[in-house]
Amino acid sequence: MQRPRGTQDLMGDQILKFRHIEATAYQLAQQFAFQEIATPIFEQHDVFHRTLGDSSDMVAKETYDFQDRGGETLTLRPEGTAPIARAFLSEGLQQNLPLKFYYYGPMFRYERPQRGRFRQFHQIGVEHLGTPFPESDAEVILLAWEFLSALGLTDKARVELNSLGDAESRANYRTALVSYFEAHKSNLCADSLVRLEKNPLRILDSKDRGEQDLIRNAPKLAKFLNDDSRKFFDRVCEQLTKLNLPFQISDRLVRGIDYYCHTVFEITTAELGAQGTLLGGGRYDGLIELMGGPKTPSVGWAAGVERLADLLGDKAGTKKLLKVGILTADEIGEVGALALRSELLQSGCEINLLFGSMGVGKKFKKADKLGLQWVIILGEKEIQSQVLTLKNLSTGLQSEIPRAKVSQFLFKEKNGEPAPRADS
Repeated sequence: MQRPRGTQDLMGDQILKFRHIEATAYQLAQQFAFQEIATPIFEQHDVFHRTLGDSSDMVAKETYDFQDRGGETLTLRPEGTAPIARAFLSEGLQQNLPLKFYYYGPMFRYERPQRGRFRQFHQIGVEHLGTPFPESDAEVILLAWEFLSALGLTDKARVELNSLGDAESRANYRTALVSYFEAHKSNLCADSLVRLEKNPLRILDSKDRGEQDLIRNAPKLAKFLNDDSRKFFDRVCEQLTKLNLPFQISDRLVRGIDYYCHTVFEITTAELGAQGTLLGGGRYDGLIELMGGPKTPSVGWAAGVERLADLLGDKAGTKKLLKVGILTADEIGEVGALALRSELLQSGCEINLLFGSMGVGKKFKKADKLGLQWVIILGEKEIQSQVLTLKNLSTGLQSEIPRAKVSQFLFKEKNGEPAPRADS
């Protein structure tokens, strides 16, 4: 039996990277006063299909939809924002605004598997609900930058920024865009012809090579921003400048979903060429209203963990615990091994048990195979004297240390401090 196509079994260094990425994001989210939220991995069908719209590739081609045994149509979540908006409504959180949420978890999209893209993948994201201020846009962008910086991924990175404007600006731009593409329909691919009818801004995301010149010469959204929209965007840019964040305005950066407005952004790196997006987000003032709730201005971002883990390579942050083994020398040592491990857990090390009927020599070979750095020999002699023999498998040197001091010894070894003398 094989794992499903487009999925992966996480283990070893890969899962250590995932753990490091999650822990880094969680710590920073707490520092920025975001509280963690965990939503179900499946939702009612309309949570995504009603909000994302049929013109979205995510809904039209990628969602996993199914009926449960009660006949209810459910969807595995393809992204994290809509479920949080649903939770805001179903849990009656309207009286608690503003709200700042952080999330981490698996998402599901039926797409062609390739490097960094899986049908089950993981996202980290933040959502700031109930905030109409451009300073909040700058705040979530700063959090995103600090997160990537903590992972060591901001070398040659920058924030790409654009404004979609308010509803009036967007409507005026849509009219101009439709007029432009209508005049060039013969040059549009089949997908873009559908988007022209349903959501013309999505044409600007087209990867069709034959459309790139056409898209490059399309009307620019900035020319259709009204005064309020310009002021909002200028304040976001002003805040980012004060924060010394490197950014550039990218007039081709859009979101095709109708509930997005004002600020949209991505953090990209020159290290990866065309696939250089590390993280993306924007303001979505219309989402909760579209779901039947009150108008709730909001802003957030999401990052794919698989992409970040791939980029980490051998960077710091995937450090393993010091690996220690308790090697039992006789039957009395076997009986006492679990109690000794319980004592040594306070050292913060990984404690392995090397017991069983095999001889001491074979146990040392097993310790080498497991990559252990220290072995503690435990037998009748050590239990009676309360002095343990520790062997460093890298150097071969042995030390005899009082049992009561072994945890302290290992703690210092784990943290790179000089080990105490055996007779200290």
